[in-house]
Amino acid sequence: MGGFFGAACKHDAISDVFFGTDYHSHLGTRRGGMAAYDEKIGLQRDIHNIENSPFRTKFDKVFEEMKGNSAIGCISDTDPQPLLIRSNIGIYAICIIGIVNNSEELIKKFLLTNGGHFGVMTGGKVNSTELVASLINQKDSFVEGIKFAQSVIEGTASILILKNDGSIIAARDRLGRLPVLIGRNDDGYCVSFESFAYEKLGYEKEKELGPGEIVEFTSDSLKQLSPPGKEMRICSFLWSYYGYPTSSYEGVNVEVMRYRNGQIMAQNDKKTKNAENLDYVGGVPDSGTPHAIGYANESHVPFARPFIKYTPTWPRSFTPSNQSERNKIAKMKQVPVKELIDGKKLLFVDDSIVRGTQLKETVDFLYENGAKEVHMRSACPPIMYGCKYLNFSRATSDLELIARRVILELEGEEGFNYIEEYSDSSTERGKKLRKVICEKFNFASLEFQSLEGVIKSIGLDPCKLCTYCWNGKE
Repeated sequence: MGGFFGAACKHDAISDVFFGTDYHSHLGTRRGGMAAYDEKIGLQRDIHNIENSPFRTKFDKVFEEMKGNSAIGCISDTDPQPLLIRSNIGIYAICIIGIVNNSEELIKKFLLTNGGHFGVMTGGKVNSTELVASLINQKDSFVEGIKFAQSVIEGTASILILKNDGSIIAARDRLGRLPVLIGRNDDGYCVSFESFAYEKLGYEKEKELGPGEIVEFTSDSLKQLSPPGKEMRICSFLWSYYGYPTSSYEGVNVEVMRYRNGQIMAQNDKKTKNAENLDYVGGVPDSGTPHAIGYANESHVPFARPFIKYTPTWPRSFTPSNQSERNKIAKMKQVPVKELIDGKKLLFVDDSIVRGTQLKETVDFLYENGAKEVHMRSACPPIMYGCKYLNFSRATSDLELIARRVILELEGEEGFNYIEEYSDSSTERGKKLRKVICEKFNFASLEFQSLEGVIKSIGLDPCKLCTYCWNGKE
């Protein structure tokens, strides 16, 4: 994943872009970057590794090193960016959000001709941002180039370009899987993934780009270069998991959606009497917490925090990239409140259950501290397909997913023909899936939110939502 922020101002834009980009730090942990344009200096760029230090720490000297009335910044969980590009359509800085799954095919088909070449990173991998820029440069204008790139990319690419005249081009990905919003104040315009990022900087919402829409702005003007398409597939996980609580996408606030989601899960449990006589309801922090608040409010079971994450020295949950180290760090961060655990029947809500490795550590930790029962709820349906549009789950194979592995154990590959049944808690296969996961992780009970429940809690037309990771539908 990742996020970006850009601004064109009548004053120096570095401060706004520094803070605006920093507000996207929850979306990625590998690289941070900024680029700026100044009339005298031209384009400037700075990139840092942020795996072990936050963006604001690595870029604290940017106010001395960079200046300009236009700037862009990005947080990236993939490749270093922004990049500075010199091409037939001009000199510019570019950053992207998304993933390119067919990079080798694109390089062979469009780019390795007439002695063309790419710089490569360790292991021979091509920087995805450079690849996108090269595709854009196949055409005679930025608009036609962006449209071409997005039409041939398998995956997703929202694009931000800072031109050599200080203007900024923003393009939302072709099917609108990710948000791109424009803000405005008396001094100029900005572009952002997260709505709260520009609100905190004194901008008001001007518009949310539609799928595939392309705009260009300066400090004085905003111009549509290409209208939005009619088809949208915005990622449902924006609300369930990785969106920031204070943000809104397509008019739906993340925190409010999570309360509704928890409320629906509690209503379902009340019907099935799946978990009764609970002492407390808690969330697996941080993103599970608002789902749990909604559950507690509806069920009238007290909300509590039986353990707290220690964040002063371990603020970000998905570093480092090594899975075993992530598991160890996750365990080290959990500090118990014994009085809320010992002898208690607890129900926890997590945003999702992907592999289940960290969740097992959490449940073992609760029992070690005296929990009588630990019931688990997932705020989304069983994840059956690794994301191929945003790669949020880091899954390199569907068999890394706990639901898939259990199905394989139960029926072999034949079981994959009945994924819809396994997702449904009312079927025999669905009950078996939940029973086996309970046995593996020592849950007193387990339930997943239904697909219908997630869609209802978001409140958008189902045809506008991407639910691929749950039902495999494009």
